Formats: sequence, structure tokens, C-alpha cells
Amino acid sequence: MAKGIKFLGTGSYVPDFIVTNDMFAEFLETSDEWISTRTGIKSRPINTDKPNYYMGVQAAKKAIEQSEISPLDIGLIIVTTVNPDFYFPSMSCLIQHNIGADNAMAIDVNAACTGFIYGVDMARRYLYTDDIDYVLVVSSEMLSNQVNYADRSTAVLFGDGAAATIIARDENKLYSSFLGAKGEDGTLLSCRVKYVNTSPYKNEEAIEEFLGDKFKDINPDFIHMNGREVYKFAVDALPNSVSKACEKVGISPDDIDVLIPHQANLRIIEKAVSNLKIPMEKVFVNLEKHGNTSSASIPTCLDEMNRKGLLKENQKLCFVGFGGGFTYGAVIVEL
Repeated sequence: MAKGIKFLGTGSYVPDFIVTNDMFAEFLETSDEWISTRTGIKSRPINTDKPNYYMGVQAAKKAIEQSEISPLDIGLIIVTTVNPDFYFPSMSCLIQHNIGADNAMAIDVNAACTGFIYGVDMARRYLYTDDIDYVLVVSSEMLSNQVNYADRSTAVLFGDGAAATIIARDENKLYSSFLGAKGEDGTLLSCRVKYVNTSPYKNEEAIEEFLGDKFKDINPDFIHMNGREVYKFAVDALPNSVSKACEKVGISPDDIDVLIPHQANLRIIEKAVSNLKIPMEKVFVNLEKHGNTSSASIPTCLDEMNRKGLLKENQKLCFVGFGGGFTYGAVIVEL
């Protein structure tokens, strides 16, 4: 299938403060060995003194600089995040102002860890409406705001960071996508909104009763995860998404040159790749030093590959991920 896209520039931002596994062992019943053998993570960056949108701005500026376009040429900004600094204004509006992209529409997307994949696919669809030439996709995540640091099963998993890319249309390049959701299991990986109840009319007990048993044990302050069920979902959803995206354009997973999966857990990645029968040599992984940065994980990998000169013309890349909700999906692009 033609009508593809091209990446004109990439950028990323990684906070300076790094939390090692040994640092967690200072206040949790855990160890470097316990964490690394179960997750593949050795350290993760944590944003300690800046708002989330700041990270997205820094990543966006790098992507724009590399693309050699003016911020005024950007027609659309798509920001993916699960933890915006404000309910409104949106992260995309804050980033638009701070990079001087005054002509751009601004949209926030919450598809959890699959956000970048959803964002890229949305960008491609907008580009083929013909009145937008360049789309900026920014994924900026600050999971440290949602982690319960008394819970070793989740506290050790997540890091902070942002990544961005400038996307344009390229009608001669292959493109395929497969996106989906499984809302019925959404509470297995979730984080409830916590409002301060200022309304004299609100009946909190009625709301909790309406939400039912699936929500009763979910603390509204923190990420809630049923690790066993998330693993079972992910190792099925990842290979299925890749296979479905391949089927759409008549290729097989073997034809993919580089697979960039969501960097959630090394065990999940290895099992999913094994189910696809793709060698790990074709898989790009950097979670050892980043942890799970939600929707920022895949574009951070893309920027790292780009800066290291690992992206080659005509390569077929596949981005694949899953996230809370549940969401899942894969995008195949030809460079």
C-alpha cells in the first residue's frame, strides 16, 4: 500500500536525575537483582523539577531543528500523554505556544502506552486531507506523578521522558496500521482521576456504587496494575497487532527490518517476539536505562536509532504497543 509517510526529524528529552535499582532498595523490600531479572530495567530517569509539558517542548524543538522546517509550517500538533499538567489548557496548546507553531491545530490524545502509535496513524490520516503538510507528534509522559512508591510491583517500572517527530506525507512509501482497544478489561491497568469535590450536589456514594466492584479497590491517587493479567494480554496483543498490520499490505513479520515495541518489560518483549518468530536481533530495546515511559518509549527509541545512524533508507520499521484501557496497535512504515 502506498500513501505512506516520512519522518523529517526526531527529538527526545531525558531528565538528568536517574534513579537506579539500588536506590529503590533503600526504601523498598527489593534489590537490583529482583528488579532487573523480572523487568530488564536497571535505572530510569525521573523529572524532579519541571512540568510535563516542558519535556515535550524540548523534544519538539530538537525534532523541528533536525527537520529544517519553520514551526510556522506545522499544521497540526498531536500530543500523547496520560498525565497532562492541566485539564485545560491542553498539553498540545502549551507546546504550540512554547515552540512558536502559531498556525497549528492542537490535539491531545490519551491512548496510554499505545499513544504514539495512535498519534502517528492520526497524523497520516490528517496529512492526506491535503491541507496539512507537516504534523508534529509529541509523546511526553511523567509517570512519576502517578506511581505509588510504597508498591514495589509498580514503583520500579516507570520513568519519565518525552520524544517527538515531524511527519510529512510520502505517497510512494509503504504504510500499514492496525489499532484496537479492549475496554472491558480496562481496570486491569488503570489510574483514576481524583477530583476535589466542591459541588454541594454531588453524591459520592452513589457514584462509587454506580462504578461497581471493578473499581472499588482502585486507589484514585496511583497507577493500578494486575501484572499477571497485563502480561497475558500483552504477549497476545503485540504479535497479533503486528501480524494484522502485515496482512493489510501483503507482507509477513519476516519482512520487517526493525521492530520497535513499547518498552514495558523485557519478559513481555521477548515472549511477544518469540510468538512472532522474529529474532531479537531485529528488535530495538532501550528500557534498561529508561524504564517504561508509556507513550514516549517508542519515539525515544526511534530518536536514539536516528541519532546513532541506525535508520536506513527503505527500511521497514514496525512500532507496536499496548497500554491501559486496554489499547493496542501496530504501525508499519517504510523509510
